Amino acid sequence: MQCPAGQWMVDILALVLHHDEQAVLVAVEMALAEGVATKTHVLNLLHRLIDRKTTGGANIDTPQALVLNLEPKANVERYDGLRILKAGGRHAP
Repeated sequence: MQCPAGQWMVDILALVLHHDEQAVLVAVEMALAEGVATKTHVLNLLHRLIDRKTTGGANIDTPQALVLNLEPKANVERYDGLRILKAGGRHAP
């Protein structure tokens, strides 16, 4: 069950009881600027600010040596086979 938007606002405002008011304000402004104004995102940004971890840093170029030679594929038949062995050959109705 999702919490109504009004409750999110109350929860976010209540963060100033436990955290620096300026940090909460910065986290809210960052969330609004990113277009993701949710309680979870504000909390994530706030904790990153408190832990001094940066967000929106430069992209990292992955070396060619780390490229997959063989892309993984979903093998549903393999998992069905494992399920049959585990369940004694029966499927749920």
